[in-house]
Amino acid sequence: MFTGIVEEVGEIRAIDRRSNLQRTSVAAHTAVDGTKVGDSISINGACHTAVEVSGDQFVVESVLETLNRTTMGGLKTGDPVNLERSVRLTDRLDGHLVQGHVDGIGQVVSRDASEDIVNFTFEVDSGIARYIAAKGSVAVDGISLTVVDVSDAGDRGRFSVTIIPHTLSVTAMKQRHPDDRVNVEVDVVARYLERFLQTGQKANGGLSWSAVSDMGFDT
Repeated sequence: MFTGIVEEVGEIRAIDRRSNLQRTSVAAHTAVDGTKVGDSISINGACHTAVEVSGDQFVVESVLETLNRTTMGGLKTGDPVNLERSVRLTDRLDGHLVQGHVDGIGQVVSRDASEDIVNFTFEVDSGIARYIAAKGSVAVDGISLTVVDVSDAGDRGRFSVTIIPHTLSVTAMKQRHPDDRVNVEVDVVARYLERFLQTGQKANGGLSWSAVSDMGFDT
């Protein structure tokens, strides 16, 4: 489990692509502090297990499912990546609950600078867009962000976020431009709520939105 608060920007040091596996070496400082083999580290929002830790670098292995669902397979040596170690139960939760289970790949549609902020718009398929709501939380490349607005068009959807100068300076987002691909993870609460509604409808012959509201969800 992660918070979406990036600890540092690491750098891809080496990539070993095999038939069913990719081994990636990442140069880091903060992310290797106290990290042991078997610990979880988020790389651009995708949870990985450290299989080697030595000096200022660590190594992870990505299976085909991870390579197909995330941008890990498109990384190149020298690329910057957002890194975050898994959260401890005693840590403050400054972002939102991020599992590191990427839902899919989005694409940067636009990047618009306005005084001290930058507005990004991303496009995702409808299977992901359905879980994204204005003022809700979303993780983009492992960064916890608040959704400004959303729009739907056929089998695609778009959402926008506003990046403050600090976030831009301490993450790899400063190097994201139109057509770049990013990892997107929706708020886990949205997925559980949908599942709850589905099972509730089957078990009770239908579950009204008023019942959901009574449970404390803002509809």
